[in-house]
Amino acid sequence: MSVQNPAIVSATPDTTISTTISTTETSKKDLRNAVRASFIGTFVEWFDYAAYMYMASIIAGVFFPELTGRAALINTFALFALSFLIRPIGAVAWGHIGDRLGRTKSLSASILFMSLATFCIALLPGYNSIGIAAPILLLVLRLIQGFSASGEYAAASTYISESAPQ
Repeated sequence: MSVQNPAIVSATPDTTISTTISTTETSKKDLRNAVRASFIGTFVEWFDYAAYMYMASIIAGVFFPELTGRAALINTFALFALSFLIRPIGAVAWGHIGDRLGRTKSLSASILFMSLATFCIALLPGYNSIGIAAPILLLVLRLIQGFSASGEYAAASTYISESAPQ
């Protein structure tokens, strides 16, 4: 005795077609949601890069005022570059989270972490207010962004490919 889908066994031809169309519409909706979530994550990631690069000279003056022009700018770009060193660790961690809890949760969490770190950088006081703690906090937040970005990119691409129709 073989087990069949009860909806198809008791269905007339009209309801079978209706069930197929409904499943197709659901998969299109899921794909749209996957693309939308991936777009948001990628947008947040690239917005962070663009904003940081565009504001690099201002960031240099706020967080490294004791240094002269080029030295402050080099330190600012070094902080930016250090966030890329954490990415392999983030990729392993987010990959594990995605495998265990699902791509949707992994993608959502990585977008949330990236967004929160970006928001906290906007609220971060400068060197004149809290001294050496300002660039250290900036480094920590940049590392969180790098960690999150690695999860966002991998989770987004995997999530889209898993949501795509056969």
